[in-house]
Amino acid sequence: MGQQQLLLIILGVIIVGIAIAVGLTMFTAQSVGSNRDAVISDMTNLAANAYQYRISPATMGGGNGQYTGYVIPPSLVSNENGTYSLVSASASSITFTGVSAQYTSDSVTGTYGPDGKLVGQFTFSGPNFAGT
Repeated sequence: MGQQQLLLIILGVIIVGIAIAVGLTMFTAQSVGSNRDAVISDMTNLAANAYQYRISPATMGGGNGQYTGYVIPPSLVSNENGTYSLVSASASSITFTGVSAQYTSDSVTGTYGPDGKLVGQFTFSGPNFAGT
């Protein structure tokens, strides 16, 4: 083989290697994003459950217009996406944190208001979630 053919083979191997590396990076980024979105979705379901508690009268086991006293149901504490905890609950707002099951150093925190909707924005922390 000539020198030119060897250089073309080497160049081809380098290009294929770079393409594989880029593909792996894109796959990892998609995985992180999907997990973050799943944790947010679960927290939104928790917020809906807490809001249902808030608007229910005390005689029906509700909060009688307050989030105070709300406890996350055992079936919603943990799933394949993450583990969820109640950070704080007052009369008019409630805050949850979800820790990713896949990326255990990453978490999402959200505060929900008296209408059951997100107040402000979610707060992301951890090496994977923070920069996304």
